Amino acid sequence: MRAAAAGLLCLAVPAGGALAADDEEDEPAKPTVPNIYLDLRTTYATIPAGTLALGFGNTSLSAAFQALAAQRGTSLPNGLPAAKSIAIDLPLTVDVSDRVSLYGGVSGTTTDIGGGWSSFDITSWNIGVQADLYQQNGGKIPTITLQSTLTQSVPNEQGMTNSFNNIVEFDYAVDEDETRGWLAGLQYTTVAIAGPFATIRPNTILYAGGYYQWPSNWKFTGRLGMQSFGGAQLAGRTLAEPFTQPVLRLDLDRLDDNDNRLFGITAQIAWMPKPSYQVTLRTPLYAVRN
Repeated sequence: MRAAAAGLLCLAVPAGGALAADDEEDEPAKPTVPNIYLDLRTTYATIPAGTLALGFGNTSLSAAFQALAAQRGTSLPNGLPAAKSIAIDLPLTVDVSDRVSLYGGVSGTTTDIGGGWSSFDITSWNIGVQADLYQQNGGKIPTITLQSTLTQSVPNEQGMTNSFNNIVEFDYAVDEDETRGWLAGLQYTTVAIAGPFATIRPNTILYAGGYYQWPSNWKFTGRLGMQSFGGAQLAGRTLAEPFTQPVLRLDLDRLDDNDNRLFGITAQIAWMPKPSYQVTLRTPLYAVRN
């Protein structure tokens, strides 16, 4: 009986080891290198007279117009004119994990304020982080995401602006695959100007929305909110009046099976109080894509 038990034990140990090995082989291998890509964004925007480039998350475009307003405000006797702009953002992005992304890069713009398009120049740089503070993972508490971006206009001279943009968003998925859900969030932006006579007051957006992702990996997201801006002054003159008006943003993205963005288009209308229109194309250039 002892010999039989010993034989059975010898047979059982390798069998268990083989099963453990099979389980390990069935699990998908975790990537050893994070996603690394240029999150190339090309934006066309129209801005009404007497205001700045405001709205959802467009800190590079906003920095360019804020610096332009501070530098040229005294030479514009009738205030800020209506403007059109094309901006290209090139933030190098690293997805450290499925919860944290780091990014930083430069942005360039060309602007038309009535006398033709200016030359295309580097007008700002930015660094930032996006992190899931909590993930829903099928529970009742929504995913909570924080995104913070510091943007500085270029060149570093009188009238230069620093803006700090923070977004807190709550994402409540209504299905296990997280392809349908509701959104709510807050965006808060503060600006500091290198000059004693100019001030730009904070801008706040409170919004709600939702999203739907089809089996083909196309994803639609909509956000509707109220934007409140405190106004801007230069040397005792009002450059931009304060307002509280609605803002609408619509996103259509093409994703892969691992939810990496392959292509995206964003349309935004922000009333200030006259409408400002903005269209952004996102075409990420991947060095590493897991």
